[in-house]
Amino acid sequence: MKQFVFLFKGGDEVWDSKTEEEQNAHMGEWMEWIGKISEQEKYAGGERLYPAVKTIHPGGTKVTDRFLVEAKEIIGGYIVVKAASMEEATEMAKGCPGLQWESSVEVREVWPDEA
Repeated sequence: MKQFVFLFKGGDEVWDSKTEEEQNAHMGEWMEWIGKISEQEKYAGGERLYPAVKTIHPGGTKVTDRFLVEAKEIIGGYIVVKAASMEEATEMAKGCPGLQWESSVEVREVWPDEA
């Protein structure tokens, strides 16, 4: 079984426009979706990310503390899943509740540990 990371991007503007009740209900949908993946023993971890960022530029001497991407591209969290193929992982990602709130999901295969 391979590992894939789902990177969740954007949707913050929609989130901010919702009531606390709507946000809580949406988080319940996330927990249900991740729970189903976990029940299949395909969930390997993940977390929401704080919006603060530091970027170390090539050479290592310049550090910036601002986003250099559009808000819709900011990564708000990730999970790692197990799947047999990119196609299977992509199908799993299509169930992401964030897609309803203008988020996108980037699916990337994790480089295997050769150790």
